[in-house]
Amino acid sequence: MIWKSRSIKHKLFIMLATIGVTLIVVLLVLNFSMGEKNVKQDIPHLYSVTDAQFQRSMGVMLGPQIVDGNRFDALLNGDRIFPAMLEAIRGAQKTITFETYIYWSEEIGKKFADALSERARAGVKVHVLIDWVGSSKIEQSYLKTMEQAGVEIKKYRPLRWYNLDRLNNRTHRKLLVVDGRTGFTGGVGIAGLWTGNAQDPEHWRDSHFRVEGPVVAQMQAVFVDNWIKTTGKVLHGADYFPDLKPAGTGRAQVFSSSPTGGSESMRLMYLLAITAAQRTIHLSSSYFVPDEMARQALVDAVKRGVKVQIITPGEHIDTEAVRSSSRGLWGELLEAGVEMHEYQPTMFHCKVMIIDGLLISVGSTNFDDRSFRLNDEANLNIYDADFAQKQIEVFRQDLAKSRRITLAQWQNRPLSEKAWERAAALLGPLL
Repeated sequence: MIWKSRSIKHKLFIMLATIGVTLIVVLLVLNFSMGEKNVKQDIPHLYSVTDAQFQRSMGVMLGPQIVDGNRFDALLNGDRIFPAMLEAIRGAQKTITFETYIYWSEEIGKKFADALSERARAGVKVHVLIDWVGSSKIEQSYLKTMEQAGVEIKKYRPLRWYNLDRLNNRTHRKLLVVDGRTGFTGGVGIAGLWTGNAQDPEHWRDSHFRVEGPVVAQMQAVFVDNWIKTTGKVLHGADYFPDLKPAGTGRAQVFSSSPTGGSESMRLMYLLAITAAQRTIHLSSSYFVPDEMARQALVDAVKRGVKVQIITPGEHIDTEAVRSSSRGLWGELLEAGVEMHEYQPTMFHCKVMIIDGLLISVGSTNFDDRSFRLNDEANLNIYDADFAQKQIEVFRQDLAKSRRITLAQWQNRPLSEKAWERAAALLGPLL
């Protein structure tokens, strides 16, 4: 009897273990699945970014229409970015909507918590959406302060039994909209790493953009979409979507993507823009891990006579596996004539693409599979030649602080680096 009892327990253990392993495998597959559609066919070069048909396609195929009457300001590094954001928050009269991936502690985190709390106590409707994973380091006292002041603060996709299959789907968006009239987006999170002026490895180089005009309504709509997913509540009315008059002369649109809807939109937007390039591509990319189709699009651009320059992080990077995975893919790009540059002073966290001195795309999106297919992302696309020239000058300033990697240097890198790059490449789609 004892032997039979042990046999039954052993079989039960094996059965439960098998079920557990199967469940884990299924959850991993679901979490790292790459979205609902997968663009594999070549995208032919039909027109340039200056062609009305290109801009029509960008609106009709992928997202909101391009709208006129916008004004833009590029804010470089924390010393300019955070004061501008805090000034806008402190001046809010009706509403504040704020979505971010990273919200940590430190002095800058307290400044934002205090500013948001003060406005909530003054009667402003304040809604904050932070990612459950990215903002795991936030001080609980900051959350308590904001909640007690009346800030409605929610975490995006906290761990629950019913969303285990979407645990890897995070909101990476970085959006701040004040009174439905002034918007901010770019690469910064709320953490001490982004303060300062990129003066040393402890203070990162990044760019954020402030925008006014009709396109802010599109930015607000992107926030509201994730707010609905998280809370089930719809934010609407004139306090959130006021009648927006022209604030400038720039044309713009806001793209968003999510695995739960339009997961390929951001990737396709980048590919269409690269395919339309006729003269220049300036790409600042904090995490540059292009898939086969993206690499081919860049190579084809060079073959058309396009000058392609890319800046990525150098030795100062927060994820060494990403750098190794990226560098292992540079061979065909360097052979084709793509210029690869590594930023030297500190971590380079910019996410800006400029095509033919006209189209600027900036936002939360990295040039990798995680951003293109797993995360919720948002980008602001600007069509403004004068503004683009200013951003090219910023790119050149960053280029002057970067080290160009030649084909010969890449080919002669140590065997240990090559081995580590091959290993990291296996994780490329998940980084």
